[in-house]
Amino acid sequence: MDTPLEIAFHNMDRSEQLEDRIRARAAKMERYYKHITSAHVVIEPAQKAKAANRQYHVRIEARVPGTELVVNQDPGQRDHHNPYQTVNDAFDAMDRQLEQFSQTKRGEVKRLDGPPTGRVRQLFSEYGFIDTTDGQDIWFHRASVEGGGFDDLKVGDPVELSISQSGNEGMGPQASSVRPTSAMRVAG
Repeated sequence: MDTPLEIAFHNMDRSEQLEDRIRARAAKMERYYKHITSAHVVIEPAQKAKAANRQYHVRIEARVPGTELVVNQDPGQRDHHNPYQTVNDAFDAMDRQLEQFSQTKRGEVKRLDGPPTGRVRQLFSEYGFIDTTDGQDIWFHRASVEGGGFDDLKVGDPVELSISQSGNEGMGPQASSVRPTSAMRVAG
């Protein structure tokens, strides 16, 4: 990396062991793409809860020439009571993004017929997140859902989408359009 890794602990005490895990996983990111210019990792409790029920959120931003890759690892459908597991899950997702980015740069990615697909992972009142079949975590706004069907979406619904790497509001890659599909059309 061109600049030192930045690690932030929000609303929780700094943990040297957890910081060591983050540094070790970040060092391995360059196996997938050697030209990472900087990386920033934030870990925080996902909500205010008693320590026994606390879940964690990890956000990784990796800057590479021409774009920024972002992973938001939220508790969602996965069990993230263990901050180490949440960190591992987030870095696994980032590794997949870096590997895909590297393959695209080398021209090795085979283009599939049709648009990218995925499943709705999480919904909020104005936006949501999609896990794509190729491992990306994509943010979308309610206005991007075709036919105004945002309110009809449910977690787990299969969708087709168009992805914009520019992102919006620091949320990472964004779906510029989302179209609900039948479950038969989505693999994974």
